[in-house]
Amino acid sequence: MITFDPIEALSGLINIVSLSKSEEEAAIYMESILSENGVPYFRDKNNIWAQNKNFEEGKYTILLNSHIDTVRPNRGYSKDPYSSIVEDGKLYGLGSNDAGGALMCLLGTFLHFYNQENLPFNLVFVASAEEEISGRNGMEYLYSYLPNIDFAIIGEPTLMQIAIAERGLMVLDCKAVGQSGHAAREEGVNAIYEAIKDINWFNTYNFKTHSDELGGISMSVTVINAGSQHNVVPAECDFVVDVRVNDQYTNQEVLDVIKESVSCSVKARSTRLNSSGVNNNHPIRIVAEKLNINTYGSPTLSDQALIPCESIKMGPGDSARSHTADEFIFIEELRTGISKYINVLNGLGKELI
Repeated sequence: MITFDPIEALSGLINIVSLSKSEEEAAIYMESILSENGVPYFRDKNNIWAQNKNFEEGKYTILLNSHIDTVRPNRGYSKDPYSSIVEDGKLYGLGSNDAGGALMCLLGTFLHFYNQENLPFNLVFVASAEEEISGRNGMEYLYSYLPNIDFAIIGEPTLMQIAIAERGLMVLDCKAVGQSGHAAREEGVNAIYEAIKDINWFNTYNFKTHSDELGGISMSVTVINAGSQHNVVPAECDFVVDVRVNDQYTNQEVLDVIKESVSCSVKARSTRLNSSGVNNNHPIRIVAEKLNINTYGSPTLSDQALIPCESIKMGPGDSARSHTADEFIFIEELRTGISKYINVLNGLGKELI
């Protein structure tokens, strides 16, 4: 007997402190919900996962995933971030919008299909850890232990629109080198001027291949540091570049072009947060059109960046509310989220037959 109320379930999760890398109690809570509904589950670190009762090897398999961790509460909170409060049709609390609402609606969707026979797909539900810090013990770690996944729905607040593609991220540490000297005698080679040449390249270069959903690649210099005193020509200039990669390139491909094009040294802090999405022929595009669901390209990161299969991002709530003071999700968004997910999966099932 499936007994599940996403509002009640999310309220319980909000009342648990579940910062990234400290999700133990939240994981236990998710275990209890699955147990209460008679669903066998697996736990690895602070990740909880389960598969539908009539799972069949070799059948098209869909991952339903969202995360149990939260950021630290914004300093502007006027309400207790760890106390679920319902006011004026809103459920307040840290993680309510990002991404507890999506997590609980995906769980409700999984439970809806759990006992059904002759489904055209398998379902794997994952409540994962460390998403907010792109940690190595969340989805990136767990993915290789899951059954083979063909497609994923990542639960994040998108107003139940479908993010059909998502930008990747690289942070680059760059160093321009000159030669120190006395400024009064115009000695040396000013590393700041050397850096400016490369900064101008980052500001003006356009990668040739654009994406229908994400457009071009953006590169922004966000931090710069050089010099020690007014009369010394600096020998080094360090700067940081934020690079947002579209779904036409891997991070490594973009990094190779950058290194070939600038004079400064370039070191990527990581190349693991790649862009993601689905190809132009994927059935989710047909389903979105039939259900009149808006599709778009997302500039913000999720666990899509850490899994290799085709994926979309979709969930109740609004990305604009994420990480804000007095975070909330509308009760109506929770009430309708499960049915909207079910409609999408039923539509996919028809396309897969």
